[in-house]
Parts: sequence; structure tokens; C-alpha cells
Amino acid sequence: MAFRKALKRTAIIGGGAVATVFGLSQLIEYRKTQHGLARLAHVAAEAELRVPFADEFPSRQAQLAVLQNTEEFDVLVVGGGATGSGCALDAVTRNLKTALVERNDFSSGTSSRSTKLIHGGVRYLQKAIMQLDYEQYMMVKEALHERSNLLEIAPHLSAPLPIMLPVYKWWQLPYYWAGIKMYDLVAGVQCLKSSYVLSKTKALEHFPMLKKDKLVGAIVYYDGQHNDARMNLAIALTSARYGAAIANYTEVVHLLKSKDPQSGQEKVCGARCRDVITGQEFDVKAKCVINATGPFTDSLRKMDNQETKNICQPSAGVHIVIPGYYSPDNMGLLDPATSDGRIIFFLPWEKMTIAGTTDSPTSVTAHPIPGEDDINFILREIRNYLSPDVEVRRGDVLAAWSGIRPLVTDPNSKDTQSICRNHIVSISDSGLVTIAGGKWTTYRSMAEETLDAAVKAHSLTAEPCKSVGLMLEGAKGWTPTLYIRLVQDYGLENEVAQHLVATYGGKAFDVAKMAQVTGQRWPIVGKRLVSEFPYIEGEVLYAMKEYACTAIDVIARRTRLGFLNVQAADEALPRIVQIMGKELGWSEEKKTAELEAARKFLYLEMGYRSRSEQLTKTSEINLDNQEVARYKKRFHKFDKESKGFITTVDVQQVLESINVHIDENALHEILNEVDLNKNGQVEIDEFMQLMSAVKKGQVSDSRLAILMKTAEETLNTRGPVTVDRSGGGF
Repeated sequence: MAFRKALKRTAIIGGGAVATVFGLSQLIEYRKTQHGLARLAHVAAEAELRVPFADEFPSRQAQLAVLQNTEEFDVLVVGGGATGSGCALDAVTRNLKTALVERNDFSSGTSSRSTKLIHGGVRYLQKAIMQLDYEQYMMVKEALHERSNLLEIAPHLSAPLPIMLPVYKWWQLPYYWAGIKMYDLVAGVQCLKSSYVLSKTKALEHFPMLKKDKLVGAIVYYDGQHNDARMNLAIALTSARYGAAIANYTEVVHLLKSKDPQSGQEKVCGARCRDVITGQEFDVKAKCVINATGPFTDSLRKMDNQETKNICQPSAGVHIVIPGYYSPDNMGLLDPATSDGRIIFFLPWEKMTIAGTTDSPTSVTAHPIPGEDDINFILREIRNYLSPDVEVRRGDVLAAWSGIRPLVTDPNSKDTQSICRNHIVSISDSGLVTIAGGKWTTYRSMAEETLDAAVKAHSLTAEPCKSVGLMLEGAKGWTPTLYIRLVQDYGLENEVAQHLVATYGGKAFDVAKMAQVTGQRWPIVGKRLVSEFPYIEGEVLYAMKEYACTAIDVIARRTRLGFLNVQAADEALPRIVQIMGKELGWSEEKKTAELEAARKFLYLEMGYRSRSEQLTKTSEINLDNQEVARYKKRFHKFDKESKGFITTVDVQQVLESINVHIDENALHEILNEVDLNKNGQVEIDEFMQLMSAVKKGQVSDSRLAILMKTAEETLNTRGPVTVDRSGGGF
């Protein structure tokens, strides 16, 4: 008893203080015991839960019918991001009749545009220590607990990731080491792996791209990484498994209110909703409405009360994706002090490299656009940490996006200008429950706190929270070697099988069953959407079972192709639209509209515009005389009649002369990338602009530039080649 009382008194100080009082081994043993007992309790609780849809999800139409025909729900959650989906899962597993509506797609907002980390926040711990800020300390402690839980309940979508903090001054080594060790200590037995120090030599072995000059050594610590959009979707789908009525593309038109017979006050009692796809409107009645709309928090609060003050302080964070060769396969990098005081992560993700984030005030919008200034800022910071041997090129940015972080001010605080560093839960006079702020990692504890407040405020009959340790969609049946069975049973490529298991977990077999036969010796099944990524056509069919309604849903959130490479996503779109159109009975007009909408999404929100603007009709040509002469000579090997332009016919003719054959449609696409005035031909000025952009690093991996260079080298090796083989030219 004395032990427990003493532990209670000292626990708020952190692991260090408790360890000092009781001894580290005793503390660890106690925590392990408590963690084990808690896990057993939650396993038992999960076994008691009823799973109405264990075999197959109800269709979106069936979910809408439930929303329309249910007399009254206990809880209606507005918002299908991580927090909203977490609230729905928490509510339905407490045996509350639960509904969730999202005006766009699940995870279409901030929840799919994160840094992909599940972390406690090293920088928050630093502030907590430096400023003796207890609130920040508790926020880190809570986040580290939630990090451990999330890695446990979705092992297929998440994993520990070592992150290197390079040190370039001797005095920083003990300073950073102490801070990172404190991070481990606060995590306690939930520490993923212990941090460690590397010498300069070892640091360069682990991260060979690192700048060597003045490098003293490095510290490596561990955090979690996940596929954020798929994780969000897994939470929403798990709530549907347990019986929640969830519907994407269903927006709230206005809140419903009725007079409380006892107080005479108007109380929120549901919402008027509209199916965005059909335009049909209907009422959803509920005892409690939860506002979990992220950056759009104030929009719903003002539906409740026009006079209410805004609490959301939106901040934009831009990320970029560059090729995987910029970072090791399994080691991230943290830049703790950028030129303007922010921190930047540089992380391997989905065999690419993700870098970000920026942090700047912005306005609330459903379609945030990454700015060129932010993209260039991230590239500059990357250059500061990478070896001069690694040329960081603007043209290597394969995708870029902006996410809006919904920072909030506490409406109950006297100082309304102060930003709340954590999340807030507030209840309006009419009973609208609002959860705002917070971070991805703590979505579950935020949901638990929100439901606790909702149950108390609305006198709901609910069971205790069961979400700790509750396995998410796909987690059951997952093992690290599950992909081998997919290869053996279905004849899938190794890379494709690994991808399916890492995306769908135990449900990967359901996707494999939908994969088409290739007609080849190997792989037997699994036609890829694009050759360089492991996404297959069967995933498009499965996506519709996961409530995908548009082509954007498929390229951005069911697969992550749009976030990884905008050009590859653009190439995959026609086939995706064709598959969806056949399954959903789309007209030709609808198919065209879907294709245009998806390409607009890639162009504006995924950085395709910024990428394409690197080569324009007004691009400056920055080549010296020798380069101009060399590129003119190369161009004229294709423009044999000195017309001043080349067409697909010219290129095809040269390629045939060196026994290279490229499909005519593919060749047209290659030239179209450089054909700035879209007249079906590439003028010599356009070619010079291309080569200048390649030289400056604004454009990389230009298929036409590489193709013409390779053809020229082959021709030079062979000597003069006549055109007789192709019928004497024109």
C-alpha cells in the first residue's frame, strides 16, 4: 500500500524521479506487470464485443439507409478524419448506437497529409524541460503511450523507425544525448528501442548521403511510422465492423434543435444531412452530436451559434516526396534547427523519401495547395545536411502536398489569443460536443476523453472505453511472413505480395482473390496499374468495398500513388476510371468528369502544377556555347531535314535504325511532356529549354532527354546509319 501511495505521489514527475525513489528494476517490473494486466483486460473486453459485420461491410447505400431510417442514434460524429473515426470506434464499442458522416472521403483532409510519424514529440519534451512546462511534459507522456498502442493494434500499417540526429559541434553531443535519453525514460517500458550514439564513421555507414564536413557523430532514437490515410481508414472500417453507420460524401447542411422540456433551452438533437453524390437530403436524429471536423471546427460551431468566437488557428505544413535514393531504406534524419528555427524530418516512406514540414499561418480550405517557396525551403534545408556529392534537384520532387494543422485556442481561457498546445474538448450551451486540436498519435485518447465528456453531459448509458488494445481492420491474421503465402497460393510478385500485406494485413487474401490473371508465366496474377509501383488493378475493385466513390479516393487514400508520384498516378488514372466505371455503371460523361477531377487534384493539391511549371515557354535558357553546340548536334540527328522541330515520326525513325521499338502512344506521351505549346511537335527552342532545365536540376528523369542522349551515343558508336531501312526517309 505504501508503495502504491508513493508511486502515485511521484508518477507525475516522470520516470526519472520514480526510478530514484524505488530503483529502476523495481519500477520496470511494476510497469511491465501493470501493462500485462491491462493488455489481458482489454483482450477479454474485445472478446465480449459483438461484431455484426464480421464477413463483409454493408454497402454505402445500406449505410445511408440506416442513417435515414434509424429513429435516433446515441451519438452522431461529424468528421471522418482520425479523431472523428476514433470517436465513432470508441462510441460503438461502448455499446452506443453510433453514426458518422464525412462530407468528403475518410481521411481526405489533414489526416492523410501528415509527416507519417507516430511520435511523442522530441521538440515538445525539449520545451517542457527548458520551460519547466508540466502540460507539455504530460502531452509527450500521453503521446508515447498512444504510440505504443497504435503500433500494437495495427502492426501491418505501422513499425518502429530509427531516426538519426547528426551532430556537428562537440558540445551538442552530450546536450542532445541527454534530451534523447530523457525521451526514452519518459516512454518507460513502452520505449520502442533504446537510443544510442554513433561515431562519425558509423554514422556515415548508416547514412552515407550525410554531409561529412565537421560531422562529430550522431544520435539515433526510435519513433513509429505509419501509412496515415490507410490507418485512418482502418479505424473507420473497424467502427463499421462493430456496427457504426458510417457514410462518406455526406455533409451536414444544418444542425437540428429541439426545446428541452425541463430547461426550455434549445438543444442540438441531430443534423440535416445531404448525400453529396445524389443530392438527397435527410435528417439524422441523435442524443449527442460530436464535432470532429479538424480545421473546419468553427464552421460547425457557428451552425450551432452564429455568435460563437473562432477557436481554430490553422497552420499549413508542406511536405515533399523525392526518390528513395536520397535516404537509406530504414533510417530517417532529423534536422533539429533549420535556418528559420523549425525542425525538418527526412524519412524513408513507401520506398521513397519524404521531407517536411513547414509551419505557416493559412486560411481554412478543403483544397490546400503546396507553395513553390515552401518546396524550395525544404530543398535548401536538405542540401545543408547532405553530401555535396548528392545533387538535390528541384526536378526530383515527385509529389508535394500541404496539410492544415488545426491549432486551437481554448474557448474557456481568459486569454483567447493563446494557442492551446494540446487538444480541447468543449460543450456548448446547446450540447454540441467539440473536440479540436491535438495530433495524429493521440487520436484514441482524444476520442476517449470526448466520449467520456459526451456520456456525462448527455447522460448516455454507456460501457467503459474498450479502445486500448482493440485491433484494427487487417491486424488480425497478420504476420511478418504472411506475404510468402500470398506468393505461394496466388502466384503474385514478391514485391506486390509484400505491399498487399503491409496495406491490408490479414485482408490481403481478399484483395488477391480479386486480382486478374496476367496470362504470363510469372506473375500468374496481379496486373500492375503502373510498372514501377506494386499497386494492382484488383485493389481498385477492393477500394470500392472500402467505400471509395471517386478516382481521387483510389489514387490518394486507398492506394498512395498520388502522394508518391504524380506522373505515375496520372498514367494510372485512365485504367482506374475504366475499372470503376464498369463496376459502378458510370456513363462516358461521368468517366470524363472523374478523369478531369482527379487530374485537377494532382495538378493543384499534389504538386503537379509546381512540377510542370519548371519547364514553360518562358523558361530561361542557361547554356554555354559548347553546350548549345552539343545539344544542337543531338537535335539534328533526329531532325534530319533541318525543319527546326521533331515529331514522333522522326524519333521513331531513329529508334528503329538502332533496333529500339517504343509503342506509338508511349512515344506521343514522351514528346508531349516537352511540347510546351501543344502543337504535336518539339521545336529546337523547347529542346534547349528542356536541357537547360535538366542542367539546373529543375527537371529530372526526362524521358525524351534520356532517350535522345542514349540514341545519340548508340549512333556515334555505330557510325553513320542510312535511312534505307525505313523506306528512304520522307
